Amino acid sequence: MMRVINTIKVALRALRRNTMRSILTALGIIIGVGAVIAMVSIGNGAKSQVEAQVASLGENVITVFPGSFTSGGMRGGWGTVSTLSLDDSDAIQREVANVLGVSPEVRDRAQVLANGLNWNTQIMGESPDYALIRSWPMDEGAMFTDQDVRSVGKVAVLGKTVVDQLFPDGDPLGQTIRIRDIPFKVVGVLGSKGFNLFGQDQDDTVVIPYTSHLKRVSRHPSIGSILVQAASAKAIDKVEQDITDLLMQRRQGRDQDFTVRSQVEIAQAATATSETMTMLLGAIAGVSLIVGGIGIMNIMLVSVTERTREIGIRLAVGAHGRDVLLQFLIEAVILSSLGGIIGVVLGIGSSELVSYRTGWPVAVSSASVAVAVLFSAAVGVFFGFYPARKAAQLDPIEALRYE
Repeated sequence: MMRVINTIKVALRALRRNTMRSILTALGIIIGVGAVIAMVSIGNGAKSQVEAQVASLGENVITVFPGSFTSGGMRGGWGTVSTLSLDDSDAIQREVANVLGVSPEVRDRAQVLANGLNWNTQIMGESPDYALIRSWPMDEGAMFTDQDVRSVGKVAVLGKTVVDQLFPDGDPLGQTIRIRDIPFKVVGVLGSKGFNLFGQDQDDTVVIPYTSHLKRVSRHPSIGSILVQAASAKAIDKVEQDITDLLMQRRQGRDQDFTVRSQVEIAQAATATSETMTMLLGAIAGVSLIVGGIGIMNIMLVSVTERTREIGIRLAVGAHGRDVLLQFLIEAVILSSLGGIIGVVLGIGSSELVSYRTGWPVAVSSASVAVAVLFSAAVGVFFGFYPARKAAQLDPIEALRYE
């Protein structure tokens, strides 16, 4: 143990003798580790932002889209034609197990007038389960009821953006808004959700009963989609398959004219790009670590050449080859480890600075920090071994003759 401690002291003294060279040698590791930490932190921040946006869609949500049909040799995709009906929605509600809520959806845009102001916004026709499915709390008032749906009630729930535009100075509850000259009473205000995955303001919306949308506002013959909430995350796959089987059974042999997608699939698709970019950026930054390791090996080889006589003296007075090997390995590991630690500080600082200046989210992962430091130490061992082995194999007599 004392031999190892003494070897570490000798290695530290050797590094201090050439402080500037040691700093420059470690610079490659510092830049490499800093770049890895910064890139991975920015990538993780982007991923967490996407995951938060997916979570804002609700919990355990399954969406049935119109489309994916074949007709006359032509095949369409999502939303190409709407063949979903209220009967489909009712059938899902009645016959599919492990379903907590169902909301047939109708979407349109219209100019909304109130309080002497007007605003063009999205008009959503939904069921009373909509707020539950989307995990969307009410800021004021309450969601409309099943009775409002059955009576084709002229009631509305507003998003925060619409409230800010139409009622900047007053309470919207109980007030009347006009959608295509049809009066609707405001019964609730939704909490703020912000922007979704597609950059759309989720708060810029007016929600009314789907029956009111179909019969009073849009007069569409069919619904646009169906939102379904599964009872749990484990039940999603089974519910998704049951919905598909039920709707195909209702089509009685016709080609599939709908697409069923779960929130999990949407999340995977949304995060796939950010994960790929994080890996790519991390890999590019990791090249700097290899370059830094090559720099360490180069300087250690130069150091072996410069200190040939010193090595010869140590071997001549009784030091073993393994002591010399250990000394040079320790020097390489100290250089790379210190570079790794400084690089971590630099990487965290850089990512926070980028976040501050650009507003991008960052998420520093403790795992990435640990891996970066351990990898930098491993780089020191890998690239320091050859110079250390060369020093340990020097012939003492030839080393003492070296000028």
